[in-house]
Amino acid sequence: MNGSPIDLSEKKPKEVKLWGGRFEESVTDAVEKFSESISFDKALYKQDIMGSRAHATMLSHQGLMSESDRDSILRGLDEIESRIEAGEFVWRTDREDVHMNIEAALTDLIGEPAKKLHTARSRNDQVVTDLRLWCRDAIDKILTRIKNLQVALVKLAMKNESLIVPGYTHLQRAQPVLLQHLLLSYVEQLERDSGRLMDCRSRLNFCPLGACALAGTGLPIDRFMTSDALGFTAPMRNSIDAVSDRDFVLEFLSANSITAVHLSRLGEEWVLWASEEFGFLTPSDSVSTGSSIMPQKKNPDPMELVRGKSARVIGDLVTLLVLCKGLPQAYNRDLQEDKEPLFDSVKTLIGMLEVSAEFAHSITYNWERIQKTLPAGHLDATTLADYLVKKGVPFRTSHDIVGRSVALCLSNNCQLLDLTLDELRNINPVFEKDVYDFLGVENSVEKFCSYGSTGSECVADQLGFWVAKLDINRV
Repeated sequence: MNGSPIDLSEKKPKEVKLWGGRFEESVTDAVEKFSESISFDKALYKQDIMGSRAHATMLSHQGLMSESDRDSILRGLDEIESRIEAGEFVWRTDREDVHMNIEAALTDLIGEPAKKLHTARSRNDQVVTDLRLWCRDAIDKILTRIKNLQVALVKLAMKNESLIVPGYTHLQRAQPVLLQHLLLSYVEQLERDSGRLMDCRSRLNFCPLGACALAGTGLPIDRFMTSDALGFTAPMRNSIDAVSDRDFVLEFLSANSITAVHLSRLGEEWVLWASEEFGFLTPSDSVSTGSSIMPQKKNPDPMELVRGKSARVIGDLVTLLVLCKGLPQAYNRDLQEDKEPLFDSVKTLIGMLEVSAEFAHSITYNWERIQKTLPAGHLDATTLADYLVKKGVPFRTSHDIVGRSVALCLSNNCQLLDLTLDELRNINPVFEKDVYDFLGVENSVEKFCSYGSTGSECVADQLGFWVAKLDINRV
């Protein structure tokens, strides 16, 4: 399809528009150039032909078209689709959009029967039918990419069993966590992204075809027949709503934007962790770039671009929100502008998901560097407070005791694990020898036991859940 030429010639005599019966003058070149949408909505050709096949079949079934005319139309549509996919179809700007290009080409190909195809149909219901079909297909493609990234993250977690990393709040070291736990947090976010898209798919899967311009038709069509033929749940109940609604696009782009934000956060973390200051991970050369002037540089550019391209996806949503905010019912030509942001959002997000999965497959975590830095930050402080609570000390009192213990460590330039029992008892006599079972990052992690926590057994359960859900082979 991308190879199909667009005829930009202005030397040909202008073709009479299919809607031009009442007009005495042709539109000016400037208006025609400004108004055309074929340069981008030709992407809907497959959905447009699919809708026309279903519509022609229904018209024949209802006695509004002969079987012979139906068969001619179906053969003609097959021929046009073949030409488009072979790159042999000429898209004409004077035919405005994908619908008029295909219908006019069909008329050129089979003659009079083609003029019956638009019976009980308007471009208003036609375009939104095409758009719903396109969005449905696009959602399925995105869902596949989300699952691929989830699988990549789970496999990365499986390769790094037992690795403890600093957990951060406010970008300050907070508590020790298993790397698996951290990676699975992104898998959880992506699962919600999938859920939003599936909910959107379910809500958009209703058929506008047959709503015509806005009021329906006086002809005896069967909208349930076309709805079933196109795989929709049912026809839309209200013809005005059917042609004017773009909620499904807004919801789709909203879901895409949330996914893009999640990917941006993942990208930010990996970019930080790949820096010399962190040094926690090294991406392979196959997903890195160098500098044109600094020969030593190795940059995690793909994830920087993921972070950057999230702005495009969010911008596409904002464009649609502003586009729709002031439109009266029903259809308005403004809605022609819904497609480019939609197409851009989907293309950009798919690219972000694919490169993030590729990056996940190409990461090596620097175990030695991470383990050397783990003592910094007194990550076991909260676990020490839990120890005191188990001894019957109120948490606020425990918090104060541990705070003074950390202050002593800072003055002595040591860790909590390095404090002697006498030093701890000087702060509060409640401490006993078993306190050392709670100190150090390894002991700290093992003490976590609440559902969903970073304790090794809890994380093993989480990992097992995702391995089973995503059907990952552990071998």
